[in-house]
Amino acid sequence: MHPATLLGFVALSLFAETSTPSIPAEPIGKKKDLLFEDNFEGAQPDKRWHQVVQTFTLEKGALKGTQTRAQNIPAADGKPAVTAHAAVHGLELPTSDSIVECKICFEGATMMDVEFDDRKYTGCHYGHICRAQVRYNPKDKTFSATIIDEKEGNMRNDIYEMKNDPSKKAEVAKLLQGRQATFPIKPALEVGKWYNLTVETVGDEMRMCIEGKPVAYLKSPGIAHATKSKIEFGVAGQSGCFDDLKVWAATK
Repeated sequence: MHPATLLGFVALSLFAETSTPSIPAEPIGKKKDLLFEDNFEGAQPDKRWHQVVQTFTLEKGALKGTQTRAQNIPAADGKPAVTAHAAVHGLELPTSDSIVECKICFEGATMMDVEFDDRKYTGCHYGHICRAQVRYNPKDKTFSATIIDEKEGNMRNDIYEMKNDPSKKAEVAKLLQGRQATFPIKPALEVGKWYNLTVETVGDEMRMCIEGKPVAYLKSPGIAHATKSKIEFGVAGQSGCFDDLKVWAATK
């Protein structure tokens, strides 16, 4: 995507979340069976892990992501073009309703997230369903939390195509209303410090907590997608770490 187009789409996304929902004080789901856990201390990683976009490594008993595709590079000298993209590590773990718990640490990263995908679903770009993001703005040292319904929002096929057309700006903004929500995290987190992150996905709702404190929430139809075939962990910037991951099936 052209940088100018991307900035325009970000503005549209912000416009789309003018009505910020209130965050439930209580959990939206209850833990059932433990589906997966990894403290990243083993000699061999679980076979369900795989690298989607470089680069992730195991360092000091944690999963460390570093964005190496930091900028768009046009094709030249027989080499293919490179599109800027966050580092992404995938876990093949089918879920429907779930509770994901892990520890996160910002070490220069500007974004860390937990995403749910269904590669077999063709109604949206690359099967992206929904995600929960923690973002850091190094200019003012602030943190924010965002939850996005990608299935019915920015990754839905028709919207994904339309967002590259400046003449569709108003139509895209209307379609995106209610499909994502962003909240400031106060007090701000500290770079280099570990925090407990919880992401609940139950029915058409997602709720995110840091250190047990609710920081973000969204209710949107795409979140209720019945089969989320994998969980992906993303890092933008230099660098971010995950540790002590646990995934439970959940119920209301």
